[in-house]
Amino acid sequence: MARPARPVAVAVLLLGVVAGLLLGAGPAGADTTGPGQKIADALTSSSVYVDAAYAGAVPPARQKELAARIAATGLPVKVALVPLVKGDAFDGDSSVLAGVIHDRLAQRDLILITMDGSNDSLDGFEWPGDAHQAQYAVWAVGFLDETKNAGLADRVAKAVDLIAAGDGKQVYDRATADLGGSAPTAGPAKASASGGSSALPLVVGIVAAVIVLAAGGLLLVRRRRGRPRFTFPAAVFAAGQAADEAGLRRRAQAEVIALGEAVEAADATPGLSRALDAYTAAGKVLDGARGIPDLAGVLVLVAQGRDALDGHPEALPLCFFDPLHGRAVRRATWRALGSRDSLDVAVCRDCAQALRARRAPEVLTDRTSDGRRIPYFERPADRSVWAATGYGSLTPYDPTDPDQPDGLAARILRGDFTRTR
Repeated sequence: MARPARPVAVAVLLLGVVAGLLLGAGPAGADTTGPGQKIADALTSSSVYVDAAYAGAVPPARQKELAARIAATGLPVKVALVPLVKGDAFDGDSSVLAGVIHDRLAQRDLILITMDGSNDSLDGFEWPGDAHQAQYAVWAVGFLDETKNAGLADRVAKAVDLIAAGDGKQVYDRATADLGGSAPTAGPAKASASGGSSALPLVVGIVAAVIVLAAGGLLLVRRRRGRPRFTFPAAVFAAGQAADEAGLRRRAQAEVIALGEAVEAADATPGLSRALDAYTAAGKVLDGARGIPDLAGVLVLVAQGRDALDGHPEALPLCFFDPLHGRAVRRATWRALGSRDSLDVAVCRDCAQALRARRAPEVLTDRTSDGRRIPYFERPADRSVWAATGYGSLTPYDPTDPDQPDGLAARILRGDFTRTR
């Protein structure tokens, strides 16, 4: 069957997705003005802000030491140690906190160290680019033997030193070498750090589009370009991690709409065809999604479409163990319990740390026909396109290999998803 013209195909799929989106309103965005402004105000007079929750781990004397250490580097480093919990003003996500602080400070050049949010580790961000490899430098602290049992103040101090040295990626690669696999080649995973943009513009754009559509019009909000790497707003994953299927479905619908708008607005680029395939596949899966595993697949396809549009079709996918963990940061060698075969999989930072510590990563589960919950990848490959591809992790795109197996989008379009329904 011939493919319809691109504008027609996009418009038809957009209308179908919009109809589903209008059936329920999405949750309101987090109000970050108060807490974010308070932190930003404190950081205008000091390079270190420590919430009362961490005052015992980083007392005033250590805060002064850290401030002096930062001043000695001559770099625009700020430290904001704030506890992050799902449902708080920043939705428990360090990238949201970082984006808010960056917006409030109105500081073009900024390197920010925060808590990670998902565990007790640190996270790093840098604007406007990654010249000092700050994110890798901060990540490396969590893998170094010398800081494995270090206190919070000592870990922050080490992060500052690594940022000043400017070779964070090299240190990170060495520290994680025993995981196997390789580090990502397109830079740190959180584009919000290097792109200088928070999740707010995307949320506002989606809300505006829904309001106009409800009035009978059609408004295509063109996605802001120039981001080196696509990343979902934190709220996209929050619903899935809370097992909120309805909330995740609304988020997935919004992301498919936004991808369709980006495809429609895109110029003729080498990645446009791949992006349209990913968009079409995401729409098909969304229409037939029966649960969280399928909705996670929608987000994976959206990420692939965004990567293709941004010129990064070979970028690491979302995490193999659970796409709702977010973007993978590296590939690692992993062998399932009871299996002799090792797999090369893309993993997020938390899963990478779990593998390094010989712990089982948290995995996305699926329900069997008899009601049992098992890791999604334990389902027979011929009964689950997600198990067959590891949500794209087992079928990475290689532009130099003409004989590579079909990727996730191609399998969806040829019917692998509907065949296993």
